[in-house]
Amino acid sequence: MKKIPLIIALFSVVLFFPSCEFLKDSGHVDKSNAALRNNLVKKGKKQVGTKYKYAGKQPRTGFDCSGFTSYVYKEHELSLSPSSKTQGKQGAKIPLKQAQPGDLVFFSRNRRTIFHVAMVVSNNSEGITVVHSTSSKGVIIQNISKSKYWKPKILFARDIISSL
Repeated sequence: MKKIPLIIALFSVVLFFPSCEFLKDSGHVDKSNAALRNNLVKKGKKQVGTKYKYAGKQPRTGFDCSGFTSYVYKEHELSLSPSSKTQGKQGAKIPLKQAQPGDLVFFSRNRRTIFHVAMVVSNNSEGITVVHSTSSKGVIIQNISKSKYWKPKILFARDIISSL
């Protein structure tokens, strides 16, 4: 007799929630999305130490900032423009506080024109840490929230992954 209420309960769940879409709004994290984000960050971190090269798009020759981000995405069969200006229009604009690993952060000197892009490694109480290719040090990992140079130049963040 105790099996009948359980069956009714399961049937009710299936009937009223035929899709797991409702979980997205409740803070549920899609595990494949999280895995992709972590893999992008791992690939980016593997390039730490690669030299900077203007318009560079390959580890053997060096990277510029957008060449680096497009390379990391391409390694995961994801299309991302090699131009930071165009990357700044891809995906969905998100509040900086919601940026997750694999999202992109864009920078400007004049609050309008993008001049740099970086990929989020982490975003927590310590700030936003990114991996990016800088003209002075090549590919590095850096907390931009604590950088006197980068922090005032942060323009916005974009989520490329959820838009796929």
